[in-house]
Amino acid sequence: MAESNKSKALYSSGVACLGFLAFALAAAAVALPLWGYFESTSGGPGAERGYFGPWTTCKELLYGRTKCGENVSRFRPHGAVKLAGYVAALNSLCLAFFCILSIIQLSMIVSKDKVVLKYTSAVTAKLGLALLSTMFGIATAGLFALQTDDRANDFIVKRGESFYIQVVLIVLTFLLFIGALYDMLFARRAGGDPTIASRDPSGNDATTYNNPGFRDKRSTHPGGSVSVTDASGKPYAHSGTNGSMATLSTTLSSNGSTTGSITRSPLRSSLKKPRPAANNGLGIQNPGFSGTSPTLSRNGSTVKKVRIQTHSTAV
Repeated sequence: MAESNKSKALYSSGVACLGFLAFALAAAAVALPLWGYFESTSGGPGAERGYFGPWTTCKELLYGRTKCGENVSRFRPHGAVKLAGYVAALNSLCLAFFCILSIIQLSMIVSKDKVVLKYTSAVTAKLGLALLSTMFGIATAGLFALQTDDRANDFIVKRGESFYIQVVLIVLTFLLFIGALYDMLFARRAGGDPTIASRDPSGNDATTYNNPGFRDKRSTHPGGSVSVTDASGKPYAHSGTNGSMATLSTTLSSNGSTTGSITRSPLRSSLKKPRPAANNGLGIQNPGFSGTSPTLSRNGSTVKKVRIQTHSTAV
């Protein structure tokens, strides 16, 4: 789940960076009066040239000087140019809100808590703003395209930098719309909202606690037993256990057979005894061994009966 949140944060950060880039370009296009250039077709002392935008017109003078205003030149921009400027300003406003919502979304992904509004509401609002921004960009470029050459006043018009920025913005805002659409689809999936505890039906991401006293009766073998590497080749037979003791009974067939009980306690390592060194002698089983054998008397003397504590006795 942590990896999922990390990838989601990286994806949202990429979309946010693209939104900030689009907002910067949109604001620059609105502020700069470089939407187009005009120039007189007739030469002479009355020839004029300059550049214009939605809000102002600038006329170039001698010696690199420039005079800006509304009535500084005989050239008059089309009314659609000013309308395109208003639409471009709305486009910039939409992108500004898009950037703000991107920051809020990132903060919710990192903190996994609600910030200002719901996560799904923020993602849906981003999708709507990206769509509006794309439509505004298309409308801005279309309105400014209505400005053509002014043949009545002998002016030719060329497109400026701000117009081409608007064309680039159409592409960027469309990419923002695609990114916001995928973001909304991810948010509607299980675990897509980081502010809500994710559902995990499989339990793979759940916190687990071991129970040392639990006895698992299931077996991974069809016969319900586990084979051991021994001379008999017979499986273990499970007997009753508790939380800390386990008793396993096995059958040995080396030079005879017997059934013994080995009690192991994993919690008390001091009860474990080292295994005797292997030898190549012939072994005879000692089935009568008991740790509590009584002492014997022989000719008035006390003799302690000794039993070899091994499975076999070499002769």
